[in-house]
Amino acid sequence: MRRAVSEETRDLIIAGGGAAGLALATALAGRLGAGFRILLCEPAALAASAEDGRAYAVAAGPRRFLASLGIWDELAPRAQAMTAMAISDSALAALYRPVLLAFDGEIAPGEPFAHMVPHAPLIAALASAARVAGVEIAATRVLEAVPEAGTMPARLEDGRTVRAPLLVAADGGRSRLREAAGITCHGWAYGQSAIVATIAHERAHGGRAVQHFLPGGPFAILPLKAPDGSGTWSSIVWSERRETAERLISGDPVRFEEALAQRFGAELGRIDLVGKPKLFPLEMRLARRLSAERLVLLGDAARTIHPLAGQGLNLALKDAAALTDCVQDAARLGLDYGAADVLERYQRRRRFDGAAMAAMTDGLNRLFGLPGPGARAVREIGLGLVDRLPPLKRLLIGEAAGTQAGRGVQR
Repeated sequence: MRRAVSEETRDLIIAGGGAAGLALATALAGRLGAGFRILLCEPAALAASAEDGRAYAVAAGPRRFLASLGIWDELAPRAQAMTAMAISDSALAALYRPVLLAFDGEIAPGEPFAHMVPHAPLIAALASAARVAGVEIAATRVLEAVPEAGTMPARLEDGRTVRAPLLVAADGGRSRLREAAGITCHGWAYGQSAIVATIAHERAHGGRAVQHFLPGGPFAILPLKAPDGSGTWSSIVWSERRETAERLISGDPVRFEEALAQRFGAELGRIDLVGKPKLFPLEMRLARRLSAERLVLLGDAARTIHPLAGQGLNLALKDAAALTDCVQDAARLGLDYGAADVLERYQRRRRFDGAAMAAMTDGLNRLFGLPGPGARAVREIGLGLVDRLPPLKRLLIGEAAGTQAGRGVQR
């Protein structure tokens, strides 16, 4: 079959300009050089708004991967070290919230187990690094891609058709490319939504994160670095029943602030909202496989999990690191990096980790959602045992930091 004159070729096409797609593009461009031509398609503006409000807990392992891309020094002034985490389980009206489980310490000398990084500077730093590395970023989307004769021709919204040996679907939890490739998902909606907002408070947080498990869902207080460098800002991820969350967001702002203050508590003093809160419906979705012919899934296209453990971005960056290794190893040997055996190697590395984290977050959300004093007593006993077993706590910290052997990102 004769190709159209207007067709172009690249060595790799990435659909989606979120953190995972940008990190993959930057890593491969850096390792394989300018001769490896990467096209990243992202219709939305990559200069993320400072009003976005989201922030991420970047674990130690994925942070090392970002450092290998040369962007951590740029992010460090905005990053807040997370040096401790406390977990509590109480009724909403409880005056005292006992800490059932606490984590602290360092993964390595001077290296905390996580840093909180705002969304906007993370995307900006990754996009800048990708461009410097020679990645072509096009303000368009992939409309259609059907494998043909050992390549993947991608029809773009801007009218072009571009061929490459491999197409990476990093186009989010509702991935159109995943659906078109016939990769099914299993999962469910939680009937919850997450309210995400930035909060200013009187007293410094000291790098401590808090996860309150409340009847409506988990309420996380995550430490941020304020613009003046102090620890007087935090990000909240407030999971609530969907109807309640929508009513809170759309209703009287005074009532919203009263409900927020009740959940936030008085430990950090008076609080004020910074910007407008955002609402995100919550669901769990797991792709049954991570690849199809000439196509591979990355980040949220591979799985969407409950945010209570803050691991969505970390899983996506681990995906990017693993796929970088697989493509690089094959390309340097002159092999077909879009072949099924290469993509299967990536799937073996990433499928279990994603499924295990999805199961853990789903199980915790369900466990802590069980009502009544009996269920709370069982949770207190279980978490109390973990708190008294240092080896198990160290294992859990290593998992949260993404540094466990064979599972984390060590680069």
